[in-house]
Amino acid sequence: MSSSSPQRRRGDTRQRIQDVALELFAEQGYEKTSLREIAERLEVTKAALYYHFKTKEDIIISIFEDLTRPIDELITWAEGQPRTLETKREVLRRYSEAMAGGAVLYRFMQENQATTRELSIGETVKKRLFTLVELLRTQDGPLTDQVRCVSALFTLHAGMMFLQHVEGNPEETRLAALEVATDLITQAHHEHS
Repeated sequence: MSSSSPQRRRGDTRQRIQDVALELFAEQGYEKTSLREIAERLEVTKAALYYHFKTKEDIIISIFEDLTRPIDELITWAEGQPRTLETKREVLRRYSEAMAGGAVLYRFMQENQATTRELSIGETVKKRLFTLVELLRTQDGPLTDQVRCVSALFTLHAGMMFLQHVEGNPEETRLAALEVATDLITQAHHEHS
């Protein structure tokens, strides 16, 4: 038995707790879900659950940190790149993928806005958004182009949030939103290049 397997197993338990907690939060609401219910659905003792997470706030914050890490990595990468159209297209592409990876979390945040605010998750999201807007914006361009750049980002959000109720394949929806976002950012660069 390799020395890394107990660690991996522990990691899997953590992930299972996160998945089951999100399921329960979605079914009956965050406020109404207790740690005991999460433990019961997982068929583990409350003590076993407690080993990983002391509160359900800890669970949701850990989910938030895990699922949004790619966005932090993207921002770090983009800050070191020249502000070319190519970089901006890549930012949109990676952001779209990162959002798809965190779809369950964004749904949770939409349905539990008070909790999101209380846990300051909302604040972190807002800061990230403003950073991304700055990375995408054409600093010296006409106002219409700056609006296009900002709109590109929110087009991805619209695709994620508001089109999830539309019939059809979520991946097709994501790609359609990405295409429109890319068109907007490209248009913003053509005008004055």
